[in-house]
Amino acid sequence: MVKLIEGNVLLKPSHRRQLMTWLKRVQKLGEQVGNFILTIKLHRIGRVTEVTADVHDAIGDFSFRVRRPEWRDALREMAQLVAGRLHDERVGMTLA
Repeated sequence: MVKLIEGNVLLKPSHRRQLMTWLKRVQKLGEQVGNFILTIKLHRIGRVTEVTADVHDAIGDFSFRVRRPEWRDALREMAQLVAGRLHDERVGMTLA
């Protein structure tokens, strides 16, 4: 499950759809790990957008924080970081 808390950043519906396409791999890996909840918080601080991702899954909890001038860059990097971490957890599950 993915929760998006926009804070003071306004996203158009097309931007939300774009974000969901970036998160397809994350959702698939999260379902494989099990008990997956991803909470994404967006906040604009001056000229910088801060994205915080809190992940809860069957293996444990972790979080990432990314700050970038453009919201697209911050969200894309956050999606890549979460996907990489979930991939490592998934590989660790198969080895254990």
